[in-house]
Amino acid sequence: MSLLGIRNKTRAVRAGPVQIGDGAPISVQSMCATHTQDVAATTAQAERLAKAGAALVRVAVDSKADAEGLAEIHRRTDVPLVVDLQEHYRLAPLVAPHVAKLRYNPGHLHHHDRAKPMVDKVKWIADVAGAAGCALRVGVNCGSVAPEYDEKFPGDQVGAIVACAVDHCAMLEAHGFTNFVVSIKDSDPAKVVEANERFARQRPDVPIHLGVTEAGLLPFGEIKTRIAFEKLLAHGIGDTLRVSLTLPNDRKHEEVEIGHKILRDVREGRFRSVPELEGLNIISCPSCSRVENEAFVDLAEKVREMTTYAASHDVTIAVMGCRVNGPGETDDADLGLWCGPKHVNMKRGGEKVGSFGYDEVLGVLKVELDDLIAKKAARA
Repeated sequence: MSLLGIRNKTRAVRAGPVQIGDGAPISVQSMCATHTQDVAATTAQAERLAKAGAALVRVAVDSKADAEGLAEIHRRTDVPLVVDLQEHYRLAPLVAPHVAKLRYNPGHLHHHDRAKPMVDKVKWIADVAGAAGCALRVGVNCGSVAPEYDEKFPGDQVGAIVACAVDHCAMLEAHGFTNFVVSIKDSDPAKVVEANERFARQRPDVPIHLGVTEAGLLPFGEIKTRIAFEKLLAHGIGDTLRVSLTLPNDRKHEEVEIGHKILRDVREGRFRSVPELEGLNIISCPSCSRVENEAFVDLAEKVREMTTYAASHDVTIAVMGCRVNGPGETDDADLGLWCGPKHVNMKRGGEKVGSFGYDEVLGVLKVELDDLIAKKAARA
């Protein structure tokens, strides 16, 4: 029996024409990097991703204008679409009729309508999804876990995100909604493996969407993803997946191709020999339509090139492309950049250094990196 034949017996979830779980083939997903209001470009990219093998294609919706664009995209293509509600969960009724699946982030949901109990917000989203006949994904990310879970699990970030996912499963099921999957992501492959193994032990019936968030640039973005996926898939964990890479707009289909390549390798028992990920670690979010300046991808490449001299040093640098991921996802990095329309915000250990132009930020980053390396050496 192939390794992918030994899989957790999860229940079936229906996302439009795609079955997730209960023995269905593991599906590969991706996300458009075009602006949703550019209907023609987004439709074309969704279809290109589907042609490359994406069973579901995600688009960003951050406004009513985006929701209107989504409706038109849905009219123009048969590709099953997914929307990530992120900070705009109230838009759910506008988008649910046009998608196969909605994703919400419990951490982001925590910060909106704080006077309303979480169970009520979850019930409202479940009612919207149920009425539209679409699936839900509970997407828990390490950089945006709700603070009460950090308080319950001090020093155990994995425990916090797993508990959050388990609790949201219980909230949805308490309202009679079971057509959902769960994803638990981190930029550290080891944490991805540990978190998903712990969740699968507690809720082996719930289908799992696999991902290494902000895996970054090639080739290390694929390496980080492969480290996590090989271990989890080989142990029967994972029903759908996405490879999240920082790529130019015209190369987004490579996420899908790499996802299928990893599946083939695991299915055939062929595991790649990958280097140990030690020393300098650059994490960067996948390019998507929320990127406010397309120079983000180029900046991420320049950061990698400029920092090659620090390869042997234990330093993490995060490069984020928008305000949704930027503020929270850079907090755990030694140095973090999150890109706005005209300026790049720099943080050091969670504290803001300043905002700099795209043409000057690399020089400032080098000064901060050199100072960080020198101080680490002095403490050694």
